[in-house]
Amino acid sequence: MQHVCGRTPPVFFLCEGSPALTAAEGTAPPRNFAEMLPTEMSVRIFGELDAASLCSAARTCRLWHQIIEQSEQLWRKQCLMVRAICQREVDSDRRHGLSWKLILVRNYIRSLVKKDWLIGRFSHVRSADELSGRKLTPLDAETWGEILQAELDR
Repeated sequence: MQHVCGRTPPVFFLCEGSPALTAAEGTAPPRNFAEMLPTEMSVRIFGELDAASLCSAARTCRLWHQIIEQSEQLWRKQCLMVRAICQREVDSDRRHGLSWKLILVRNYIRSLVKKDWLIGRFSHVRSADELSGRKLTPLDAETWGEILQAELDR
């Protein structure tokens, strides 16, 4: 699963007396780790990032974008963190065959809103004006049941 570049990989020579690698004449040295490593290793490195950093990294260069966008493994890891809050929604989306990235996008905002409701952030809202500027998203009936129960328990 190693990435394929449109250019010939650089050839390196060890120079006597110098511990550094130098590119052969006429070849450009690699610009980043993803050009030198197998795709699987790049995916493992990108796997250490959180969702926001992963999205930023995907905007760095075409190669990083390609690796990140095509890796279900990276998006699955991020999505399983969201699943802790929106388990039913994530599981339902998977049953419908959606990609892990799409599931993450669909459920990230939902997870934040649900978490805010469950911890009581909206318990004492007196008017809609207090919610202006807040992102809200549709939630299923079971989630609203959980929220209502949390409010009754407070």
